[in-house]
Amino acid sequence: MIDFHSHILPGIDDGSPDPEESRRMLEALAAQNVDLVALTSHYYANRRTPEEFLERRQAAFERLRPVLTEEMPRVCLGAEVLYFRGITRMEALPRLRLEGTRLLLLEMPFAPWSEGEVREVVDLCHDPEFVVLLAHIERYLKFQKAAVWDLLLSEGAMMQSNASFLLPLLQQRRAVSMIREGRIHVLGSDCHNMSSRPPRMGEALAVLRKRLGRRETNRFLDRSYDYLEDWRV
Repeated sequence: MIDFHSHILPGIDDGSPDPEESRRMLEALAAQNVDLVALTSHYYANRRTPEEFLERRQAAFERLRPVLTEEMPRVCLGAEVLYFRGITRMEALPRLRLEGTRLLLLEMPFAPWSEGEVREVVDLCHDPEFVVLLAHIERYLKFQKAAVWDLLLSEGAMMQSNASFLLPLLQQRRAVSMIREGRIHVLGSDCHNMSSRPPRMGEALAVLRKRLGRRETNRFLDRSYDYLEDWRV
């Protein structure tokens, strides 16, 4: 199983504060049958240049490297990029993709999106350098009209849901329906620590197996690896 969204790198954002907490998070994910984790620290264009972010990310990874073991999931560096007006004109944006892929994890505003914002996301979808993956889409559902989701899906945007979306009983039917309908493509833990926002991929997997059955769940999870292969450049 792949975790497409995490904040495990130590001391770079509001996620793990230190390598020891990162170690505990990775060990928890390993116990939850996760074998690949995207390390997607927050990137805010109004705070740092891409070069500054990449330098800090590499420094954080060097702090993490000594605690990595063969028993832990493999890790790959990326970013959770907060949308900003003019994002399509950032020359360094390809450097913020998940390493080895065209995948760009994009966090959108927590408000109704303007036509201009939607158009800019569509423009990114049309750029062959990117595959747009919208982060934790369940957080935006109440803000957007159904037509927005239909448009973005038709233009090639992909959707990442947090594992926590599948856990509350009252949300499970909707979450599972979205997976069945191809409106959720991949899962992420969006874990930040082991206390208030721990990894919960294992719990989500149990819900999927109960609601979808083992065979359909395995097909959904296996497609995650196919997507990565398609994104390789």
